Amino acid sequence: MPAIEIRQFTCRTDNLGVLIHDPESGRTISIDAPEEGPILEALTAAEWQLSHILTTHHHNDHVAANLVLQARFDVEIIGPAGEKEKIPGIDRVVAGGDAFRIGGIAVEVIDTPGHTAGEVSYFLPGAKALFAADALFSLGCGRLFEGDAATMWTSLQRLRALPDDTMLYCGHEYTATNARFALDVDPGNLLLQERVKEVERLRVEHRSTLPVELGREKRTNPFLRADDPDLASAFGMASADPVAVFAALREKRNGY
Repeated sequence: MPAIEIRQFTCRTDNLGVLIHDPESGRTISIDAPEEGPILEALTAAEWQLSHILTTHHHNDHVAANLVLQARFDVEIIGPAGEKEKIPGIDRVVAGGDAFRIGGIAVEVIDTPGHTAGEVSYFLPGAKALFAADALFSLGCGRLFEGDAATMWTSLQRLRALPDDTMLYCGHEYTATNARFALDVDPGNLLLQERVKEVERLRVEHRSTLPVELGREKRTNPFLRADDPDLASAFGMASADPVAVFAALREKRNGY
């Protein structure tokens, strides 16, 4: 059976678009629809026909091209039930715990509210790929626009529970700034130091820092380690509740 193909590319200023293609069925999925032009260019280059859009949340930089792509390709737009009134062109709603197939691609839905009230992430077990949009970034996480720290911490724990060899895809290329912040709050982490050097090299070469193995994120991303005593101690919050540590980390990152 041919392997699922995944292609990542830049949209807008720092959004990351992703196409997922099943060679056997010919189905092609776009994770969100940030901008029509780059998505069309990627489809043309690969000679793929768009069939589905998996929407993670309602922010405009993730749904801006929904309607134009739907009109051009007659795609099915799937998105979170909790935000259905805010997602242009939505055809089908899903929620955490749902599982479905698009051609030969198995998709599992994970509730990840916090950045928005109803955001979901999509996990493809067969491809060992997680599409976390603005819930989880490499070495960072999304701002809490519609949720609180406890809600987002619970969401990130759901993502953290996935296998280490899962490849993490995110909605934005924010890793360089996140890396500087992470090193500031956890300067003694040798694995983080290695990741920061890698990120700096990739950006100098004008290459994306994503995808990245989730296992590496579990050991280096401070927002996934709010319950780690070593991180709490390094951040000056030894023995504090993980939610309090997470909230303090997010507040510090807001002003970074």
